[in-house]
Amino acid sequence: MYEYHVVDGAISTSSSADTEVSTRKKTFTEVQTERSEQAERTVLIKCPQKLNEKKLLQYLSSHGNIKSHFFFENRGIHALIEFSEKNSVDSLQDAVGVPSAAEHHVVPFKSRLFTFTLKNPVSQAAGGTPVHLSPQFHIPVKDLIPKLCHADSISSQMYMLLNEYQLTEENIKLRYLACSLVRDFARAYFPDSTVKPFGSSVNTFGKLGCDVDMFLDFYDTQKHATKMKKGPFEMEYQMKRLPSERLATQKILSVIGDCLDNFGPGCIGIQKILNARCPLVKFSHQATGFQCDLSVSNSIAIKSSELLYIYGCLDPRVRALVFSVRCWARVHGLTNSVPGTWITNFSLTMMVMFFLQRRSPPIIPTLDQLKELADEKDKLVIGGYDCSFVTDLSKIKPTKNTETLDVLLGDFFEFFGNFDFRRNSLNLRKGKEVNKPESSPLYIWNPFEQDLNISKNVNQPQLEKFVAVARESAWILQNEDKTQQTIKKEPWGLAALLIPFGKSNASKTKNRMKGIGSETIRSLLDSLKLNSANSLQKAVGK
Repeated sequence: MYEYHVVDGAISTSSSADTEVSTRKKTFTEVQTERSEQAERTVLIKCPQKLNEKKLLQYLSSHGNIKSHFFFENRGIHALIEFSEKNSVDSLQDAVGVPSAAEHHVVPFKSRLFTFTLKNPVSQAAGGTPVHLSPQFHIPVKDLIPKLCHADSISSQMYMLLNEYQLTEENIKLRYLACSLVRDFARAYFPDSTVKPFGSSVNTFGKLGCDVDMFLDFYDTQKHATKMKKGPFEMEYQMKRLPSERLATQKILSVIGDCLDNFGPGCIGIQKILNARCPLVKFSHQATGFQCDLSVSNSIAIKSSELLYIYGCLDPRVRALVFSVRCWARVHGLTNSVPGTWITNFSLTMMVMFFLQRRSPPIIPTLDQLKELADEKDKLVIGGYDCSFVTDLSKIKPTKNTETLDVLLGDFFEFFGNFDFRRNSLNLRKGKEVNKPESSPLYIWNPFEQDLNISKNVNQPQLEKFVAVARESAWILQNEDKTQQTIKKEPWGLAALLIPFGKSNASKTKNRMKGIGSETIRSLLDSLKLNSANSLQKAVGK
């Protein structure tokens, strides 16, 4: 039986809890800094199909020690090479040639993307063995289900799904490299700027294949603002002044978007969406295979990423439950990659967090409890919103809750299958239901911007669909006979929930849905009777 440990948002498997990895206790900022520094020492090389790995590494080692490397498939074989020292990248760049301009004129921007070719492919590839390719996408659900059926419990199934779907160490490195390559362009205009990932790439809840959300930050500008305050004089940069921060953001993104479009190797499909609430540039980064969204520093979105990172690191059950619930929701059409009136993955993740706060004893603390543990360096107010919470994981006491994931999964569906969405909203800052401040079908308070509902897009039919599927899932888990299903080789536990209802055991599903339908009709009739009685009273009163 394997145990699973969080390592910077990836999972390592070990046979004993004694092998707790020290990186689990790193703060979000420490992880970001370390990963970004790794990316600066990294290059990406497109390789020939027939490749002698040993000879490639020998050649690259002449420029410096290679700390790590891996190969992956994306329109051909690519190698990610991380050097121990940044000057090894400079050495390699100095030795690399410029492509021939026989057919097309090349833009003379020297990036860290290279193409490696063999002058004599037959002899130079001799002695090579096929390289191991690191997977960059998770397996389809239909291939996952048979694997889950061999597990010995629902908990094991959930950890198995997590292990198949979570971001790998290699994929995380590739994401930071994509950001670092975009940063190289940004620094042509803004030398102090950085480009870092946020959202699912860093919050420990990203799955293989998800987009890369990245932000352009100018944090050193703030440092310059306080540098020259002492002494008898002041000196400051002359800078372009614009009437609003939003206009500055739009202009910066417009220029960076044009730069990527015109000069960025492998950057295609650039879309500048500058009039959105949060202006951004969307593009496809061919070399890494990622769809990317670039925005200018959205401090509250970054704090949300950090909050989820903390929750994901506190207890292994948190991530296992989120991944299972999100996979379940996608199978049943409750979530979608296209924006619309359905529940988003972020909203669904926050619903899981709220559920875990409501356990007895709670599995994760509320945001207010994390705020109480914050010290001076953790205190932060952004745009009038209090975003303070403890960042040192060692200051948060482990939960005393010992419930299994088997119990938690079933109770999650039961909890929200019977939740009074009509009256109540979900408040993660307080960790309790509060009366809805307005009439949106689903109301989840933004943890920081407390006047915003993060699920405002969800309409009533989508919420009702979620409730119906949650009730059906709770019913299946409560009534299934694992032994009989194993004998009949039928999917059980989590596997049974990852098949769209009606596609297997159609007659049983029909009977269960009939029961749910009867309850729904009965409640509607009761509601109509009540409304009729109220109308009659009003009529008599008149």
